[in-house]
Amino acid sequence: MAELVTLAEAVDELVHDGDVVALEGFTHLIPHAAGHELIRQCRRELTLVRMTPDVVYDQLIGMGCARKLVFSWGGNPGVGSLHRFRDAVETGWPVPLELEEHSHAGMAVRYAAGAANLPFGVLRGYAGTELAAQSGSTATITCPFTGEELAAVEALRPDVGIVHAQQADEAGNVQLWGITGVQKEAVLASRQAIVTVEEIVPEIEQRPGGLILPGWVVAAVCLTPGGAHPSYAHGYYDRDNAFYVEWDAIGRERETFAAWMERHVLGTADVGEYHASLGVAA
Repeated sequence: MAELVTLAEAVDELVHDGDVVALEGFTHLIPHAAGHELIRQCRRELTLVRMTPDVVYDQLIGMGCARKLVFSWGGNPGVGSLHRFRDAVETGWPVPLELEEHSHAGMAVRYAAGAANLPFGVLRGYAGTELAAQSGSTATITCPFTGEELAAVEALRPDVGIVHAQQADEAGNVQLWGITGVQKEAVLASRQAIVTVEEIVPEIEQRPGGLILPGWVVAAVCLTPGGAHPSYAHGYYDRDNAFYVEWDAIGRERETFAAWMERHVLGTADVGEYHASLGVAA
């Protein structure tokens, strides 16, 4: 069953240098606080996996945590490029970054295959693109029933999957609702899972459309109110749109980025201090 621990304790125990780590969440419930804790604990040589790496991955890459990125789209949503991501790819600063790019559909199928404990997944896709050629995790197979040529993608099995959710109960069962991406599949595909939550309640009351992650598929649950900022947590707080716009200038230059990270991430002990440093209401 899941243990109720602090985020610092969960990262210290479960995430190691060289691990394959997936931080998932689509549009909202993006686990920014967990990414910050990886940075504070100076994790290195990570293979980072995410369908849509955005600001938190820009921060992880810029702080030298990543060796490789497995992804299907990367950018600052609605704003533009991720400048620390680009710097790592184009100049190798602070460390070179290996890329493995897939389509959204390919990444989703890879997670689903891992969650089902299958060696690979199958989809119609990649035809006419160079994505398959630049990846060792994509191949072409022939359907044994129809003879159709299809794409096969290797299952994703991260060492650690990390997601953010609205609630957990005292037994470690988790509920999230609103827009869901591949959080369920990422948790089930991962060898260990960390879930940060907005609140812990005595008992979960399932909501219409709510997604339940039972405690037995989660290693650690961490009370982390505001842990998705600057993304939003449906029913708890809104997206901080201004932050995403401001990040373009913050992340553009190495010195500005480093100073911001030193003040707001390395200079804070947890998500509460991070919010206070930004002047954001918890």
